[in-house]
Amino acid sequence: MKAGFYQFGPVFGDTGANLDKALNALSSEEYDLIVLPELFTTGYQFTSEEEVSYLSEKVPDGPTTASLARLSVEKGCYIVYGIAEKDGEQIFNSAVICGPDGYMGTYRKTHLFFEETLWFSPGNSGFKVWDTEIGRIGIMVCFDWFYPESARILSIMGAEVIAHPSNLVLPYCPDGMPMRCLENSVYAITANRTGTEDRHEDKKALTFIGSSQITGTKGEIIHRASGTNDEIHFEELDLELARSKDFNQYNNIMKDRRPDLYGKLTDDLNDDNS
Repeated sequence: MKAGFYQFGPVFGDTGANLDKALNALSSEEYDLIVLPELFTTGYQFTSEEEVSYLSEKVPDGPTTASLARLSVEKGCYIVYGIAEKDGEQIFNSAVICGPDGYMGTYRKTHLFFEETLWFSPGNSGFKVWDTEIGRIGIMVCFDWFYPESARILSIMGAEVIAHPSNLVLPYCPDGMPMRCLENSVYAITANRTGTEDRHEDKKALTFIGSSQITGTKGEIIHRASGTNDEIHFEELDLELARSKDFNQYNNIMKDRRPDLYGKLTDDLNDDNS
C-alpha cells in the first residue's frame, strides 16, 4: 500500500478555497490511500453555534464529499478526510472515507476535545473498519488517540492501517502514536494541520503543531513532517507486518489478551461501585 498524508494550513471559513487546495494537491499525485486533516475545509476555532451550522455540510450529499468521491473514482484510490457533518439538527466532527466506487462511509469522532464539546454532538457511529482491495482501513479522529481503547478496538476489528485526521495543538500525539502502533501491531497515518487561529478576543490563539506522521507496526516513526510547512508525503507499507500479531515465538498480542479480567475497562466511573 502506498499511503500518506497531506499537511497544510486551512483558512478558517473559506471552505471552497480549502477544498480546491486539497484537490489540486491530491490530483497531481499517485497513491493508494491519503489522509487529510480534521475539519480541513472549515478550520477549527469556531465562535458560535450559528457559525458551525453555516460551515457544516451533509454527507454524502455535500460538495466536499461529492468532489473527493469523484476524485477517488477517477484515480482509483482511497481518501480519508475530516469534516463538520450536518445531520438534521445535529453536527458531528466526522471523518469520511471514499474509494474507487465513491463514498464508502462515515465515522463520527468519539472523544471530543476542549471547545469541540460546545459545538459538536458526541459521535454515535462507533468505531469502524473498512475491508478494501488494498487493506483493512480503520479511522479515528485527533483526540481519540489519547484513549488506548480507540486503537485497540480498531485492531481487534482487523484494522491494518489507522487513518487519523487531526488538528493537534498539544505536543504529545506524535510521540504517543508509536506506543499505540506497537501495542496493536498496526500502522497509523496521522494527518495534522499547520497554522494559527486567533478568533476569540478573550481566549488564547490556537497554534497547530504540524508534525504529521506515519508510524509503523513496531512503533517506529517512518516519517514525521515539519511543524510549520505544507507537505504531502507517502510511504510503501507492508501490510503483512500488520496482519501478524506474533510478538515473538511464544507471544501473540491478540491471542494473549485476558478480556475475562478486563471488566473494569467498561465500567462507568460515576457508579457507586467504581
